[in-house]
Amino acid sequence: MADHATPNLPSRDFGVTARFYELFGFTESWRDASWMILERGGLTLEFFPYPDLDPAMSSFGSCLRLDDVGSFYSELKAAGIPESTTGWPRLHRPKREAWGGLVGALIDPDGSLLRLIQED
Repeated sequence: MADHATPNLPSRDFGVTARFYELFGFTESWRDASWMILERGGLTLEFFPYPDLDPAMSSFGSCLRLDDVGSFYSELKAAGIPESTTGWPRLHRPKREAWGGLVGALIDPDGSLLRLIQED
């Protein structure tokens, strides 16, 4: 197995988190009372219980480095996640950054920021 890393993110409710990520292709590969793992292709997200988390105060996040940010973003939009500057879940449309990459964002129901990054 090649070296890799997986983000560990909070979940107020594993069922709610799993259903949200299933909307755009993640499937549950592990769950017990203290841990849940969701996968989609080469992406793996791991979750720990944090039932008292206030999403407005969350500072959790990760970068998802994608081959095609535009296609992934379109899937998120098709799943009904709104583009907005407030609330959660929400999306921020990808923009070309000064360094040349394309960067968007997904904020999940627990307030975790997932930056969507495509390096060109």
